[in-house]
Amino acid sequence: MPAFDLPLTDLERYRPDLQEPADFDEFWHDTLKEADRNEVLVACEPVETGLRLTETWDVTFRGFAGDPVRAWFSRPAGVREPLPAVVEYAGYGRGRGLPHERLTWVSAGYAHLLMDNRGQGDQYGNGGATPDPHATAPGGPGPAVRGLLSPRDHHYRRLITDAVRAVDAVRALPGVDGTRVAAVGNSQGGGLALAVAGLVPGLTALLATAPFLCGIRRALDLTDASPYGEIAAYLSVHRDAERAAYTTLSYLEGISFARRAHAPAHFGVGLRDTVCPPSGAYGAFNRYAELSGTEPRKEIHPYRFNGHEGGDAVHVRRQLDWLAEVLE
Repeated sequence: MPAFDLPLTDLERYRPDLQEPADFDEFWHDTLKEADRNEVLVACEPVETGLRLTETWDVTFRGFAGDPVRAWFSRPAGVREPLPAVVEYAGYGRGRGLPHERLTWVSAGYAHLLMDNRGQGDQYGNGGATPDPHATAPGGPGPAVRGLLSPRDHHYRRLITDAVRAVDAVRALPGVDGTRVAAVGNSQGGGLALAVAGLVPGLTALLATAPFLCGIRRALDLTDASPYGEIAAYLSVHRDAERAAYTTLSYLEGISFARRAHAPAHFGVGLRDTVCPPSGAYGAFNRYAELSGTEPRKEIHPYRFNGHEGGDAVHVRRQLDWLAEVLE
């Protein structure tokens, strides 16, 4: 697939207008306040993984509406001093999988929390362990469409709340330096990490690659690939639901979260990405922190000939070097 979005020179100065709801901040303040009524940690049980250099625990914390959310928590074996933590969010349709699948951050010397995606885990990878008991609102089978007609009912209201609470959970775990926490993710995970950057005080760093839910309305005009294609497919049947859908999605817009963020930020984007069009990532990057009153360090790495995979392992190495500098 050749490059299909804006030329790179246009992307570098792309600052899209937003149809941001007037009560955006109130909506998320009230949602998170309700979740904060519950103690965050429920359980933290050691698990045997067959790995000698890593220790892992099966963590349960309370997310949206106090629902139990599962996560893997790992640390370098034998290290007892408090470590900076990386909270990682998984991609669309994935669960937390198995604890030996994601070892990059713990191998680099960080405490690592990998959050399970509620109501997902059945499309890719090795499964999940967190149901979504609220997934009864009208919408299609995919997470992007569940509860599409109301922002209060949408799947991502619950999942973003879980993502914020995951930071609270890692800060409450032993052996973590709660003043040094980074949010990390690719695709859906990148969108969740970006939302966390806009909602969580004191976050140390954001690393978002090919973030989903950025520039949503433009993405719906550009691509039929899932997950955006699932929304388009729903609206192709429910032709009168477009206004309600756009209203709901405006509360989930990653560029709106980016405007409110404050932490140093590292972005990656493939310029041939038809899953999460690059204009979304650049829109979030270019408007990042504009409401925070700060000018944090930020950088973005475009990969001209890559799609949704972006820079792959090359980009991960850049992330490792960058985060080490930020945490010095």
